[in-house]
Amino acid sequence: MSFVLWMTGLPCSGKTTIARKLQELYPKLVVLDGDELRAQSSSNDFSREGINENNRKVANLAKDFSMSKPVCVSLISPFKENREDARKVIGDDKFIEAYIECSPSVCEERDVKGMYKKARRNEIKDFIGVQTDYEISDKPDLTVNTETNSLDECVGQITEYLLDYDQNFEDNFG
Repeated sequence: MSFVLWMTGLPCSGKTTIARKLQELYPKLVVLDGDELRAQSSSNDFSREGINENNRKVANLAKDFSMSKPVCVSLISPFKENREDARKVIGDDKFIEAYIECSPSVCEERDVKGMYKKARRNEIKDFIGVQTDYEISDKPDLTVNTETNSLDECVGQITEYLLDYDQNFEDNFG
């Protein structure tokens, strides 16, 4: 059974790091990373409308890939409506929302690209976590705290969840 693991959280919370580690362990897992997809589309529209459009495109892409393979989406997806819309596009039975939890201060410490500093100097407008609030999920399927847990512990927690979701996960996708 394929699925879409939709990892959401603040910038620099650890979504991409977790996604890459999962892909290393499970090579058949398709990773759709928000930063990479945005770079390919050359879209720097971080307005609410721009974010909504980007999330819609990623949800449709994830749905297409999930027809034959499991998908891991690493995307800020800051608004509850984004995640609800993605769940509708992909299908409730295939959509797993994972909130990657990390405090804004730790995310800012991890920011090797300097995005938070640029946002504080207004060089980046509408930056999530600075000018625009991230809306924490009311009921994510899974919450993974990257501030208090190591990468291996976070990946282990997700793998355990996926094994409960699909008992043949490791056999089919490892």
